[in-house]
Amino acid sequence: MENKTENGKVPLISKIAYGFGDVGCNFSWMFVSNFLMIFYTDVFGISMAAVSGLMLFSRFWDAINDPIIGGLTDKTKSRWGRYRPWILISAPITAVILALTFWAHPGWSNTAKIVYMVITYCLLVLGYTCVNIPYGTLCGAMTQNIDERAKINTSRSVAAMIAIGIINIITVPLVTKFGSSSAKQGYLTVAVLYGCIFAACHFFCFAKTKETVEIPEKEKTPLKVQINAVLQNRPYLLALAGQVLFGFTLYGRNADILYYFTYMEGNASYYTTYSMCIIIPSILGAACFQSVFHKTNNKGRAASIFALLTGISMLVLYLFNVQDSPVGFYAFSALTQFFFSGFNTAIYAIIPDCAEYGQWKTGLRNDGFQYAFISLGNKIGMALGTAMLAGLLGKFGYVANQQQNDAVILVMKHAFTTVPGVLWVVTAVVLFFYRLNRTNYNRIVEELKKR
Repeated sequence: MENKTENGKVPLISKIAYGFGDVGCNFSWMFVSNFLMIFYTDVFGISMAAVSGLMLFSRFWDAINDPIIGGLTDKTKSRWGRYRPWILISAPITAVILALTFWAHPGWSNTAKIVYMVITYCLLVLGYTCVNIPYGTLCGAMTQNIDERAKINTSRSVAAMIAIGIINIITVPLVTKFGSSSAKQGYLTVAVLYGCIFAACHFFCFAKTKETVEIPEKEKTPLKVQINAVLQNRPYLLALAGQVLFGFTLYGRNADILYYFTYMEGNASYYTTYSMCIIIPSILGAACFQSVFHKTNNKGRAASIFALLTGISMLVLYLFNVQDSPVGFYAFSALTQFFFSGFNTAIYAIIPDCAEYGQWKTGLRNDGFQYAFISLGNKIGMALGTAMLAGLLGKFGYVANQQQNDAVILVMKHAFTTVPGVLWVVTAVVLFFYRLNRTNYNRIVEELKKR
């Protein structure tokens, strides 16, 4: 193995460009996770039961395509590297599918609606996989320097938090503005706009990044051998468990958030105010990861600390609401987001380091294959979180665009505070056992260079 970049240093423009890749990802996936479920139920006119079923079905689809795409990226050979060509080609296609996903047809029959929803959503998930797996794997191919990887992921997370803040602040007003005649037109217009941003950000990422870590050519590795190698990679398995919990907690809460403000607090516009209050803490929290990592010398322990503090903040948030105690509500919302952003940076900074550990432990390096299961784990968590939310809302009598009963309101309240709070504490316990610290990692890299 050889690292072409002197001392593994990565140019600033490459770090910025890599961060823009996650800006693009969030203009697609965070838009989907925050708004697609309520779009399906309140605009498209699809039942909660059908949406819940889709979330579960789509994970079987992910279980097939994620490892396949991950394996294919590892085998790709081009003058641009293994992973960057996927970003270049898949991003514009996925942008088109994003727009089609938010193209509502409320006048169709229930069967036609469900068929259209299943086809477009599964294609969207496949397209996003073709972009996100090579994008996530690219970090490990840019350098082997553990500190440079931490900086790259900090750039990624800060950019992502800025993007998420912008999305959360402007989406509801944009949907309202463009959808003055009909909500379906508003969602479609925003989806087209966000699709263009998604593609443009990934073009920039492709143009200004470079793969410098070269992997020795190897014979075709059977799937069973790759899976056995993964099972021997303890840091990776802990990161994978963390990603499943992360996906369940984050996306279940994100799917609930607009329901919460619309029905629990009584006005969807509170969501914009909430988003404005958390954008600065998001950026600061992401930037603080570097300091916590330097103090702990362990990215997993840093992630564990941030997860614990996120959970505690969310549990306290249950005691407040916008109308009766706005200061407490917005203060603890900001605190929650600060700690969450630090965790988000840490959990993705862990993943590239696991590839070196796996190669050292088993002799096999399969970055894309490993990241595919990280992506799958995150999506499984997302599916379980959103499906459970949709199932509970449907069970207790949710009716779109109507006053909700007390049981439904209580589900929305707990899904926003206590349930994710408890799960963040569980995540903290899991990642506390991550043992791959800076000293061990540097020793592993040196041994790999000598082999």
